[in-house]
Amino acid sequence: MGEERGARAAYAHALAVLRVRGRALAVALLPAALAVVLLTGAATGHLSGAGWDAARWAVSGLAVVVLVAAAAVAAVIARARPALTPTVEIPEASAPDLYRMVRDLAGRLDVPVPSGIALTPDCDSWLEDRTHPAHGRPAVPGVHRSDTPPVLVIGSPFLWWMRVAELRAVLAPVVAGTGPSAHPDIAAARRFVRGLDAAVAVADRPGLDPVRRLGARLVGAVVRVLLRGCRLHAAEMERGVAAAASERAQAVDYGLRIVAQEQVGLAYAGWDRLLTRVALPAWRMGRWPSRLDAGVVSALTELSRRDRLAEGFTSRLGERPACDLLEEPGLVDEATSLLAARLFHGGPAEVGPDWAPVDWQQYPDEVVDRKWRTEAARLHRVLDRLGADRDAEATLSRVMDHLSTTRTGETLAAAITAEVSREATTGTSVPGAAPGTEATAGPATRAPQHAPSPQAAHPAEPAAHPVEPAAHLAGPAGPRDPDLPDPAPPAVPPISVPGDLGHAAWGPGGDALPLFPLQPPRSGRELLADHVTAMVCCAAVDTAGAMPGLDWLDGPTLLVGGKRHPDLAGRVLSLIEDADPEPLRSWLTTVGVRPEKPVRLD
Repeated sequence: MGEERGARAAYAHALAVLRVRGRALAVALLPAALAVVLLTGAATGHLSGAGWDAARWAVSGLAVVVLVAAAAVAAVIARARPALTPTVEIPEASAPDLYRMVRDLAGRLDVPVPSGIALTPDCDSWLEDRTHPAHGRPAVPGVHRSDTPPVLVIGSPFLWWMRVAELRAVLAPVVAGTGPSAHPDIAAARRFVRGLDAAVAVADRPGLDPVRRLGARLVGAVVRVLLRGCRLHAAEMERGVAAAASERAQAVDYGLRIVAQEQVGLAYAGWDRLLTRVALPAWRMGRWPSRLDAGVVSALTELSRRDRLAEGFTSRLGERPACDLLEEPGLVDEATSLLAARLFHGGPAEVGPDWAPVDWQQYPDEVVDRKWRTEAARLHRVLDRLGADRDAEATLSRVMDHLSTTRTGETLAAAITAEVSREATTGTSVPGAAPGTEATAGPATRAPQHAPSPQAAHPAEPAAHPVEPAAHLAGPAGPRDPDLPDPAPPAVPPISVPGDLGHAAWGPGGDALPLFPLQPPRSGRELLADHVTAMVCCAAVDTAGAMPGLDWLDGPTLLVGGKRHPDLAGRVLSLIEDADPEPLRSWLTTVGVRPEKPVRLD
């Protein structure tokens, strides 16, 4: 009953969207119809006279103008490329078991089988229509029919963390959405809305000459009126589709799906932590961790060990992981890891001297240690510029003595912020650091779409609908350390970036700029705390036998005797905020660090 109600609602709102299209067409044809009536009246002798002649000329001219304008708007809508999500496409030959599972799931749900499978570096799954003629290619090679089922896009962290049965249960309501997608009215309504959304992006494209800009504004105004007219109906249509798909999926692994939803939330938390705490420091240096999805498993296993609420999660690890459904999970992980780096930070599509992969085993030496040395070098360079003991060696004592003076912390923080900005402007930096990336990362928000984002009717179910990526990209990627040898390019599958990313932009030389930046710009105090902490860690490594390490949940960490010292951050803040070095001096004495000894800065 619930499925029928949701389907009826979806069909009704689809018809409402199509009625908006019909009314727009009627408005465009109305002056032409009136002109035909007047011309017919003149031919039959019923509408004659000077007044009727003037009306005929006026209406006929208006009809020509309106028809030309309508044709221009229709051409823009037809030729605009709807935004598509950048994904790693998975051909059936590389994942026959995964395709077999999806086909079996579609058969049990009695819905069309998705036309393909792709992975996204995100904790979500959805259906995406890739058959729009403007894209120049259908979802399935050689198939140009408009009724081709959508592509199933799966969040790659799900494949590594979830078990096979859990993944099947989570995908059930998503795959069920192919049923409503096959309805001609819903398909036509979706194509219309996506075309309008893409046309707005075309109208807003910068860099047009004045004449084209005027025409784009007029087209954009018309398209926005149409979008406002169908926005609510499109949203309600997608809610009806999601509700119908959710109800249809009730009969397939419903009990297991409730349990699997817990794993969805856990995977999301671990993925977010891994990106912001572990991957981002490497990206800023021009290195991208090549096994992010495998890192999710390590991060969540570590969470299970620390958090008593997570007890029992590790018992699942004995079951077959969903990544076993892939023939080459390592290569797929590498491809999605590169795509994640491009989407969330930026960088070229291929490896090179300034953009190279790093394995987890190499992460402490090639990322953590080099990050500390880079920031320590910048800190002492700024101290030299401020005239603080210009001839002094690069020691931790020099930093502590300077910050022990009242209010010098604010001055040093401002100077470091200026130095970071200068490096971002000039493109220069000490080896191993991406210039200025600390200050150029944007907010972790997705820009709103012109078309409404449909919501799932059931909050515990993944959305069973196609979605589109966010708008503009911003912020360049930085170079890798030139002193490191260039690693061999990995044999990763090709990354599919369909169309032109809709609203997305590309940087110089074809480099992708970040679609979804992870963090807002850091304050001067935060930058100073990072640099002082890096100096402390360098001194601990050089004088106390400490080691750089990787914490799966917290990122770069200092290991003393193989153990973490999480109490360092508060002592550094006491130094830079209160000019009180005693808590840090006590910690250094306990660990055995000699702050008067010079440290290596390269």
